[in-house]
Amino acid sequence: GDVIHRMLTATQYIAPLMANFNPSYSRNSTVQYLDNGTVFVVQWDKVYLQGKEDMGSFTFQAALHSTGRIVFGYKEIPVPVLQISATQHPVKAGLSDAFMILNPSPDVPESRRRTIYEYHRVELDTSKITNMSAVEFTPLPTCLQHRSCEVCVSSELTFNCSWCHVLQRYL
Repeated sequence: GDVIHRMLTATQYIAPLMANFNPSYSRNSTVQYLDNGTVFVVQWDKVYLQGKEDMGSFTFQAALHSTGRIVFGYKEIPVPVLQISATQHPVKAGLSDAFMILNPSPDVPESRRRTIYEYHRVELDTSKITNMSAVEFTPLPTCLQHRSCEVCVSSELTFNCSWCHVLQRYL
């Protein structure tokens, strides 16, 4: 999105592993990305937890495919994720999305108040994050995959499709 806010890491994220990592601790620590047009990959390689460097280094990645598929890969997870302290930074793994609405403030009519609505979250069971493991998210079918309103309305999706993106109106 185009709005940065202090609740961003709480409400909008794609996080294979969110914790208090310090990539500047070691010369061998890197955060790299690759985009080949069909997949965008971010890899955290040999990163350490701030103040807990003795735990060892972590190597993991997130791959976002143009099909909507997301894969989290875990190469090196030196300690159980449940043992990582959340005192300095939240510890989580998964996906979350939200949107923000600017509402007029009742106290000051010319100002606007930001309201964030989190509408979807998928939390991973962090006890399952181990060395050489992976998690795959596959997108559910949506009406946007159809090329016409008629095909959308007559599809066998498990929900009622009522918005026509071609006509830009509800059916």
